[in-house]
Amino acid sequence: MSVTSISPSQKNIEHYEERVDMACSFRWAVRYNLHEAVANHFSLAVNDEGTQFLMNPNQRHFSRVRASDLLLLDANDPATMDREDAPDPTAWGLHGSIHRHCAHARCVMHCHSIHATVLASLKDSRLPAIDQNSAMFFNRQVIDEGYGGLAFEEEGERCAAMLSDPKVKTMIMGNHGVLVIGSSVADAFNRLYYFERATENYIRALQTGQPLRELSEEIAEKTASEIENYPSQAHRHLEELKAILDSEGSDYRD
Repeated sequence: MSVTSISPSQKNIEHYEERVDMACSFRWAVRYNLHEAVANHFSLAVNDEGTQFLMNPNQRHFSRVRASDLLLLDANDPATMDREDAPDPTAWGLHGSIHRHCAHARCVMHCHSIHATVLASLKDSRLPAIDQNSAMFFNRQVIDEGYGGLAFEEEGERCAAMLSDPKVKTMIMGNHGVLVIGSSVADAFNRLYYFERATENYIRALQTGQPLRELSEEIAEKTASEIENYPSQAHRHLEELKAILDSEGSDYRD
């Protein structure tokens, strides 16, 4: 579907533009091989308090998620799991907890991408700054070393407590996967993409058995700050991804 063929009724869907950005991120998570079967979840806060959020429906494959499919949930609604279209219980436990307690976490993306999960499986799950991509995460990552099973509400509350520092944008979920947060869909998805790229580079570097050329703390922090302030890079990344889908006639905007 081209942008010009969107009907007025589609544009009148609540939070339509945000839904479009989210739907695009799901489609490209598949193309970048960041997804896993019908598991994994992305969410986006749509009110100032951060407690109302959009999230993918229960066990819908990322390649099929459309703008209109996204659930609109309230982290403070105890009846959420009684809804006919209730979200996945682990998605509710993890994302509901984060949106309930971390207003700065506007967009939350959790997946089990291959290289990030390999990193999360190592005894030392730290991502060191060995290149420009990995420097992006210097002093901005937290490692969860207390995996306690599926992310139902108790586990979700525990994870949310580890994201209280707004500087921390990436959680390496030990024995599990990765979770990133961002100020927008573009910001979070760009971070997710680069974290997987950075972890792949790191894992491949380890496989050589050669010593790593790790950046100094001063240069790593300087690089991370420069990337954070690089003008419109995350926004342009997402806009280009939408443009590609539009040129292909994708139904993600429906």
